[in-house]
Amino acid sequence: MVSKLAPPELCISNVRALSIDAIEPANSGHPGAPMGLAPVGWTLFTTALRHNPANPQWPNRDRFVLSAGHASMLLYSLLHLTGYDLPLDEIKRFRQLDSMTPGHPEYGMTPGVETTTGPLGQGFANAVGMALAESMLAARFNRDGHTIVDHRTWCICSDGDLMEGISHEAASLASHLRLGKLIAIYDDNDISLDGPTSLSYTESTSARFEAYGWRVLRITDGNDLDEINTVLAEAQRSDGRPTLVSCRTIIGFGAPGKEDTSAAHGSPLGAEEAAAAKASYGWPTDQPFLIPDEVDAWREEMITRGTDLEEAWETEVDAYREHDPELHAEFVRTLAGDLPDDWERALPEFGPDDAMATRAAGGKVMNAIASTLPELVQGAADLSSSTSTTLKGGGTVSGEDYSGRNIYYGVREHAMGAMTNGIVLHGGFRPVASTFLQFFDYMKNSVRLAALMGIPSIFVYTHDSVALGEDGPTHQPIEHLAALRAIPNCVVIRPADANETSQAWRIAIERQDGPTVLVLTRQALKPLPVEPEVDQGAYTVADGDDCTLIATGSEVGVALDARELLASADISARVVSMPSWELFAEEDEDVIDEVLPDGPPRFSIEAAATFGWERWADIVIGIDSFGASAPGPEVLAHFGITAEAVAAEVVLWLDELSDDDTEVD
Repeated sequence: MVSKLAPPELCISNVRALSIDAIEPANSGHPGAPMGLAPVGWTLFTTALRHNPANPQWPNRDRFVLSAGHASMLLYSLLHLTGYDLPLDEIKRFRQLDSMTPGHPEYGMTPGVETTTGPLGQGFANAVGMALAESMLAARFNRDGHTIVDHRTWCICSDGDLMEGISHEAASLASHLRLGKLIAIYDDNDISLDGPTSLSYTESTSARFEAYGWRVLRITDGNDLDEINTVLAEAQRSDGRPTLVSCRTIIGFGAPGKEDTSAAHGSPLGAEEAAAAKASYGWPTDQPFLIPDEVDAWREEMITRGTDLEEAWETEVDAYREHDPELHAEFVRTLAGDLPDDWERALPEFGPDDAMATRAAGGKVMNAIASTLPELVQGAADLSSSTSTTLKGGGTVSGEDYSGRNIYYGVREHAMGAMTNGIVLHGGFRPVASTFLQFFDYMKNSVRLAALMGIPSIFVYTHDSVALGEDGPTHQPIEHLAALRAIPNCVVIRPADANETSQAWRIAIERQDGPTVLVLTRQALKPLPVEPEVDQGAYTVADGDDCTLIATGSEVGVALDARELLASADISARVVSMPSWELFAEEDEDVIDEVLPDGPPRFSIEAAATFGWERWADIVIGIDSFGASAPGPEVLAHFGITAEAVAAEVVLWLDELSDDDTEVD
């Protein structure tokens, strides 16, 4: 016989106790936020959130993001108690190797976790991206009388989230885009790790969000279930603005020696304090991981509710399919992330006279494939005209019309990166984000998290070297390629001509298990004399026996010109284009040995930091200082990135290796 449902008060105590019980044996974690947020978390999951624990991937579910990822045990407790496939044994293994309950929530590891959070502010911006994706998908597929995309995005964020600059960028844009189905619950507890937030934070968060154009609601007592229910119900009645629910909570609620202090934030309570807290809830202190039958009954209840919601939606989808079978098929395809048949036919091929900047080639490729990939959308940080990423005729995404394909992020690189990840995580689109390579620094955490999650975000970085010239060292990337290449599961491609760029785009679109970064030039590049093999990561452009010149991007042309100069000195140089270290490293040893044969010395040529090139080259030619402000060719000459300088360097090294006095004419 199924037990009757426990009252909310008992369930909330169970959330608190379960969180404490998981953190104590792990001897690591953040108990304070789960203890303070338990009432609003439980109410959200059982009354306001439209979700199906039996199918965490139901397309029309509400999205929930725990931006305050340190409060992970709140989420794990809620997921387990409301019916998700998160066994109690995994709760007991909190923060242990290979458990489903890592220290901060990780996408793909735990059912019901929509995104990886922990770096504060990232989840908030992910949620803005998800809400934008919902509005864009609704504009694309909903029809009069047939609404199949209609859900909210909920987010719980902390003081720390809203201190981070990324949240300011994302909140501003969320209001501008009128994302009325976005609801952020702010855990307003006045405590951060170092102590009271008054040490560093005195502005009115509510006033700030009102100034952005958000609607602000308030829960004055985070333990008052009537008030929580009333405010969350009001939050769902959108007036077209995103909503901030400022919820006053007490961190570490119930722990007599630590509540309302930073001592409850980032460390286990300790056995005595944990027992005292559980006693204050009227909870047994000698039964860790207790879940009473009447609380456990909520699992079946929530699965039944969720299944009913999904079945009602499926009925709507069936009617939609009858109304427009072709549009329905497209809806299913894009949500699944499948590519259209023969989409590659749109990829352009460039001729021997098509000298152009790879940013220009990239723009041509994007616009060509956009006709066969309606899910392709792009956004730039106020630089789309410079990055050549505008989708012509694609329209503008705005708060009045979400049907466009061009998102204008403004000068908000950090939010752009995280919102792009949020759009990918939501599903239905392949978003592209672009800016100058130098400004990748503002997006580093977002690119890293895309790689950690294994999601196919596409990042386009142009103006890729000191060759951009007069803008000077503030805009000239040096260490950025090395930083990108150091990110696990991130494929970086720096193409050497228009055809390599076209192939790079194909790889980026087809890749499904991690982000792809395209690094493109401002200056024009001559076409290479051979068919590119970008899939291989590196390939031979010209044969030679005495040495190997390995280059990427614009420096492949420099290597080819240096080869001609070396030939005048009877030096036979092999030239290798290496657009992607990561792809090349995945090749079999025989392929690597064929492209980079043992014996002849290897020289790498790249107008960037030399760090890391020792993996592939014996002698590294690059730039290990900041750039300079001057016309691009002069800057390249100043740093020795010319055919003449490279040839002279090669001769010098070969001379030292062979004691030969060979000179270049």
